[in-house]
Amino acid sequence: MTDLPPRPGAESEQTQTRRTYPFRPSTVIVVGAGLVGVAAAWWLQSHGHRVLIVDPGGGSEHGSGSGSGANLNGSQAALGVLMARVFHRSRGRAWRLRQQSLDLWEQWRQILEGRGHPIPWRRGLLLLASDPAELKRQQALVNDPMRQGMGLQLWSQDKLAELSPAGPAAVGGLFSDADGQLDPGLTLHALLSDGIEAGLCHQSGRVVALEPRGGGWQVRLEPGGVAEAEWVLVCAGVASGALLEPLDVLKPMEPVLGQALELERSPNDAPQPTPPETLWNWPGAVVHGGVNLVPRPDLPGGRRFWLGATLEPGLRADPARLETLRELGGAAPAWLEAAHERGRWQGVRCRPLGQPAPLLEQVAPGLLLLSGHYRNGVLLAPASADWALRWIEGSASTR
Repeated sequence: MTDLPPRPGAESEQTQTRRTYPFRPSTVIVVGAGLVGVAAAWWLQSHGHRVLIVDPGGGSEHGSGSGSGANLNGSQAALGVLMARVFHRSRGRAWRLRQQSLDLWEQWRQILEGRGHPIPWRRGLLLLASDPAELKRQQALVNDPMRQGMGLQLWSQDKLAELSPAGPAAVGGLFSDADGQLDPGLTLHALLSDGIEAGLCHQSGRVVALEPRGGGWQVRLEPGGVAEAEWVLVCAGVASGALLEPLDVLKPMEPVLGQALELERSPNDAPQPTPPETLWNWPGAVVHGGVNLVPRPDLPGGRRFWLGATLEPGLRADPARLETLRELGGAAPAWLEAAHERGRWQGVRCRPLGQPAPLLEQVAPGLLLLSGHYRNGVLLAPASADWALRWIEGSASTR
C-alpha cells in the first residue's frame, strides 16, 4: 500500500492561495506526469490537499529540445507557445479556458520565482498572415469588442521588413504582447521541484486498474502495489481511454504525433562579429501557417531556434515531414533553409473523438478526467488544474 504524503502543517506560501470557504482536505492520486498532471498535482497540493503522482517515468524533468527522438508525452515534446489573446474565437469554452490559463500562468510564474524555481518566459507572439483573407480575419480580431484593451497590434509588411533575420513571407501580421512562450520541460521541472519540497509525492509505476473502494478509489500498479485515495485524476493522455473502459466509461481518443527541430543559424547569415543579443530582433515567437518558430538566444551561441511541430495521425514518425516542415509551404527564408540541425524530438498528443478538446469531466464519483488537450496541453494546464481544484473543493464544501 502506498502512503500519501502528510498534509503540510502551518500556513505558508504554499497555502496562501486556498479558497476562503472551509473544507476538509482530500487525498488525491494523479495518474500521469505530463504537464497537465503535474500542474494539477502542484495546484491541489499547494491548497493543502495530499497528492500522489503515479507515472511510469516517475515524473520526467528534462527540457524540450534535448531528446533523441523518442516518443515523449505531448507536453514535453511541445514548443510551449501560449496562444490565448490571438485565438481565432472570442467566445465559448475554448476562449474562456485560454484566457484563464494565460492569467494563471502569470500568477504561477510569480509564485514559483518567489520560491526559487523561476520559469523562463519569452514574452510576445507574432501571428503572420500569408494572404489577404487571413489579414482581414486578423483585422476583425483587433476590432472585436471582447479584445479591447488586450494590446493587439496589426503589423504591416513594412513593419515585418524590419525583422532580423527576415521572417517567412507574409502580407502582414498580428502581434500580442501578452502571449508568449515557455519551455515545457523546464516548467515541468519547476512545478515538480517546488511541489516535492512542500510534500508532493510521486511514484514510478504503470497504472493497470482503477477500482472504486469504500467511497474512494484504489489504484493498482504494475509491477505490483496499490494506492488508495478519495479522488483520482486521470491525466494519462492517449492511455486514459484504456484505463476508463473497464469502468464502462467510453472516451475514445486518437494519438497525433508531432515532430520538432532545434536548428542553428549559419554563421554566414549575419555580419561578424555579432553579439548574441543582437542576432534576433524578433518580438517573440512567430507563427506561420500553424508552424511555430521560437528564437532561443539563451541557448549556446545565441543562434539556435525551435521549429515545429508536425501533425501526423498515429504513432509512427515520417522523417520526410521534417523536410516539409522546414520549407514552411514555400515561405521559408534562405537563412532557415541553410540552418544546421542540432536536435530533433517528437511526442504524442491526444485528440478526443466526437467531443471538443479538452476533456474535463467527472466520469464517476471521485474520478476526474483531464485529458484530450490535443495541441494545447501546455497552455491549458493551469485552467485544467483549477477546474479540478474547484470540483474537489466544491464537493468537500457540500459534505
